[in-house]
Amino acid sequence: QVQLVESGGGLVQAGGSLRLSCAASGSFLSINAMGWYRQAPGKQRELVATITSGGSTNYADSVKGRFTISRDNAKNTVSLQMNSLKPEDTAVYYCDAAVLIRFALPPRDYWGQGTQVTVSS
Repeated sequence: QVQLVESGGGLVQAGGSLRLSCAASGSFLSINAMGWYRQAPGKQRELVATITSGGSTNYADSVKGRFTISRDNAKNTVSLQMNSLKPEDTAVYYCDAAVLIRFALPPRDYWGQGTQVTVSS
């Protein structure tokens, strides 16, 4: 069983910063891509940023230049540094990881429980 545990959400004023972290634990061979998604009330879940095991990154246009994703492959963690936060960044943020359990099986997506980020104006 694989678990993803997020931390670091909270309440911040517009223009402030927060750092989210996610740690993967359990029995697995490796983790391919990791990422952050968010879901605001009444909206669909959307991609925020992803990072491959090799360090290639991808960002939603709405967060480019403000958010930075990073990972530590040795610790199986992924982080999201969020700067210049805006009220429209308010959402529940979810960590995602494509995890290789067995060599004969394709990677499987696992999700964290979500952490609330609220940005006040």
